[in-house]
Amino acid sequence: MKIIQRYKSTGVIVLIAFFTAIVTSCSFDEQVDPNRPSLAGVLTDASQNQLNNLVVGVESAMRNSLAIQTTASGTMARELYLFDADPRNTGDLLGANGSSLDNNSFYTTAPWGGRYVAIKNANILLQSVENTSSVTDAQKAGYRGYAKTIIAFELIEVLKSYNRARVDVSDPENLGPILDFSAGLAAVRSLLDEALSDLNGAGAEFAFPLAGFSGFNTPSSFTEFNRGIAAVAALYAGDGSASLTALNNSYFDLNGDLSAGPEHVYSLDSGDFTNGLFKIPDNNGDQIIVHDSFIADAEAGDTRVSTKTLIRANPTTQDGLSGAYQTALYASNISPIDMLRNEELVLVYAEANILTNDLLEAENALNVVRNAASLGNYAGALTVDDLTTELLNQRRYSLWCENHRMFDLRRYGLSNTLPIDRAGDQIFNVAPVPLSEND
Repeated sequence: MKIIQRYKSTGVIVLIAFFTAIVTSCSFDEQVDPNRPSLAGVLTDASQNQLNNLVVGVESAMRNSLAIQTTASGTMARELYLFDADPRNTGDLLGANGSSLDNNSFYTTAPWGGRYVAIKNANILLQSVENTSSVTDAQKAGYRGYAKTIIAFELIEVLKSYNRARVDVSDPENLGPILDFSAGLAAVRSLLDEALSDLNGAGAEFAFPLAGFSGFNTPSSFTEFNRGIAAVAALYAGDGSASLTALNNSYFDLNGDLSAGPEHVYSLDSGDFTNGLFKIPDNNGDQIIVHDSFIADAEAGDTRVSTKTLIRANPTTQDGLSGAYQTALYASNISPIDMLRNEELVLVYAEANILTNDLLEAENALNVVRNAASLGNYAGALTVDDLTTELLNQRRYSLWCENHRMFDLRRYGLSNTLPIDRAGDQIFNVAPVPLSEND
């Protein structure tokens, strides 16, 4: 029998524990699979190998339902349509015929569950580290700094989609309340600072490998990722000064490689995941279709359009919606997905400078992004309103189909500017918390 653990703030089953009940004659002898140790086993004096397997589990779980979260928010933000066999993708998410979002449907439960599986695994890692003698104090600090940083990263993704989050989920029998956006973000910022303190005491090397963190796999370099997330969190809290301070300690580089940053990685190995946002060119089903406005509103010569999208051999139509372009964002089903790349940090830098009224520096940062897309320098007015409009436009094209647009429009009160694609459709800008989370 497979022993498993459930907990409310995932809405799904998490953590394989162990296999028992190998029947020989009439007796039952417990058989422990060394590759899938029991929960009790890892919580009590776990070996370094067991701790490292937990790290692998955390990193793997971060990819859970990313495609669903991205296409759902992208549909609501009129970035794209997902044409597949499920009518809810072109019905519910667009508010067809006055319908409401379902708090017990896959587009609601799967992203929430995916983020909280990763958080749960990270919390198990934190508990296990405290109860083991197999690693040094400095190594323990490294595990803690890693786990807390990932929890914070995942909670930001929850807040972006749901506008609230349950932060305290370490004890499945005594879950904390679901917090509103401001309270949840404040908790995230505090957790990132805790993680920073841990990372500062972690020595020169981690005791564990990381798959998607090339260049960010030591305590000092991972700290730069932590500070990048802190810059994002501060920005979302409206704290431009703190965001700029965090950026100065991150891998943000105004003149550097815009693609630099950690990634979710995929493979065709047995048991691994593939990139669910990759779609076969000119496929008639299961296709991410680019919203016409993304093409029509682009500046002439913007290479982000030509590199992220592909014109189809024939336009396609489903459920009264149509499009001539499809996604070309990922080259294959094992292409990595960025977690937080330098291009986003440059845009964070621009926005933080707008918030602190350094408009010339904000313009300079926006020109870095524009020039990288083969566009000339910004020629608009140097006012807060005009630069903010330009910022949101650059975020729209730089971060297309990356789970940003719905949140950006919501936080600036601009969701009502989105087009209505069919008579009877509606605009939604926040996903409902899953039914299973209702107290």
